[in-house]
Amino acid sequence: MAVPAAVELVDLALKATTAYGRPDLGGRLLHTRKRLADPDVRVLIVGEFKQGKSQLVNALVNAPVCPVDDDIATAVPTVVKHAETTTAALVRDGGDEGPTERTEVPAGQLAQHVSEAGNPGNKAMLSYAEVGLPRKLLAGGLVLVDTPGVGGLGSAHGAATMSALPTADAVLLVSDAAQEYTAPELEFLQSAMALCPNVACVLTKTDLYPHWRRIVELDRGHLAGIGVEAEFFPVSSTLRLIAAKNQDTTLMDESGFRPLVDFLLKKVVAQSDDLDRRSAGHDVLSVADQLGTGMKAELAVQEDPQRMEGLVRELTAAKGRADELRQRTSRWQITLNDGTADLQSDIDYDLRDRLRSIGREAEQLIDDADPAEVWDQFAQWFHQQVSSAASANFVWAAERARWLAGQVAEHFAEGADVALPRLRFDDQGIAGRVDPLEQPEAEKFGVGNKLFTGMRGGYGGMLMIGMATSIAGLGLLNPLSLGAGLLFGGKTVRDERKRMLQKRRSDAKQAVRRHVDEVTFQIGKDSRDMLRRTQRQLRDHFSAIAEEVSTSLAASVAAAQNAVKTTGSERERRIRDLKAELARIDVLAERARALVAQADSAGPRAVTSGKRT
Repeated sequence: MAVPAAVELVDLALKATTAYGRPDLGGRLLHTRKRLADPDVRVLIVGEFKQGKSQLVNALVNAPVCPVDDDIATAVPTVVKHAETTTAALVRDGGDEGPTERTEVPAGQLAQHVSEAGNPGNKAMLSYAEVGLPRKLLAGGLVLVDTPGVGGLGSAHGAATMSALPTADAVLLVSDAAQEYTAPELEFLQSAMALCPNVACVLTKTDLYPHWRRIVELDRGHLAGIGVEAEFFPVSSTLRLIAAKNQDTTLMDESGFRPLVDFLLKKVVAQSDDLDRRSAGHDVLSVADQLGTGMKAELAVQEDPQRMEGLVRELTAAKGRADELRQRTSRWQITLNDGTADLQSDIDYDLRDRLRSIGREAEQLIDDADPAEVWDQFAQWFHQQVSSAASANFVWAAERARWLAGQVAEHFAEGADVALPRLRFDDQGIAGRVDPLEQPEAEKFGVGNKLFTGMRGGYGGMLMIGMATSIAGLGLLNPLSLGAGLLFGGKTVRDERKRMLQKRRSDAKQAVRRHVDEVTFQIGKDSRDMLRRTQRQLRDHFSAIAEEVSTSLAASVAAAQNAVKTTGSERERRIRDLKAELARIDVLAERARALVAQADSAGPRAVTSGKRT
């Protein structure tokens, strides 16, 4: 368990809900308990192609878990987590069509399944590989995810990584010391900062490049220029592995890994624990408040029976307000429904607007060149642009969804006289599969085709001029008719080339339009699904709270009304019992407040406004 104090407190609150006959309050605590039982803290290792991501993971865990080679790239994400013994498994998500498949494999054979050499283009359709290692670094719940980097951060892999950011606890952007940050890396950093609480920069291969300190200075300047504040860690994975093998503390310090490990343990894992403490504390506080509501009402009447009528009126009015919160006409429900509809429309328009601009630019590039000659460069540029647009659209959608959640929470709190737990908002991300841009088949126009086309055009020209000159007494084959044949043959070849070029351009434009349409369809559906999940999450969350509040107030009204029926001797005994029970609940609430205060000492999180960028 990552936070034993939070687990112990939730277990105590669960016992209280059972003892006081409030199983409805136990439902939320069971979800909290389940979340606390999973201590995983996900750290995504992201970066461009061949920047040292896999070797960085290997150096952190001191084991060759991720394949490393100058020519072999990672094709499937690899998840490295704690286990009592070394294990490896391949996971294939069945999605809506079937269950998740999990296949155990020897750890030494993992490279055959997760690398481009063994699984090119992820033809095996694996979702990810999972490796379990008995390492102290991972024992606290730290999970390292080595992501593919083929094609750069603007590729489809980059878009998939972007969609996973909201579920990550931290992101390490890996770039080697060969050069300063590129534009895609800086753009990715800005987006990552908007979606993930912890983003750090890791500069690898400092042992290979003596000028790495100059690269660090340049990179820090680039970060300052775009307004990004992130931790920076220059490291050498090779030195770290050699130092671990030889138990060389000096070499370990030189590798630069100590500050990176401290960041992961003392900030990332610790901040996740703070979030668990804060969430658990607020949930227990809400439960304690509702458990005490009925007892406080009964105690007030027992101590002063004359207050019964006024107190019942207040509680009945409060119950009426709580019941209104459950109605579809309540302000928070209207805000949620209208906000979701507006958000779906805005996000769909934003995606279409971005892709239309890319489509127009792509068609202009096709008109300015021969698609057959520049297709590889064009396809790479086009994929990067489309993936960047999809990623930016997703970032904006996630920010707007979180902003909407805050608006709904504010409107709900206006009608409820209870302490509300802080909403823990999790995104499931957009990761729809879109096929790559298809290269149209180009007609072959080799030497044979040119000769045949030229002869066909030349024959017509030679025959026409030959027949015309035969009137002047010349033969069918004469210098004029042969020259005309050559001219007409050359023109026919040129015209055929132009026709084929126009056809290639037309086919390329059609391929671009089909791809844009496919991206719009798939990403649009994923966006709508994400927003529907958000809507359901918020609706269920606040509806459950409204139901709990209504039940608590109904019980309080009944307790207050029954309190006046007790005799004098019974009243004194009941007052003592109620005070004792309230004291126990106060102790529970005080422990919850202490847990929240401990978490809040780390500092509150900022709330974004959800403006488009």
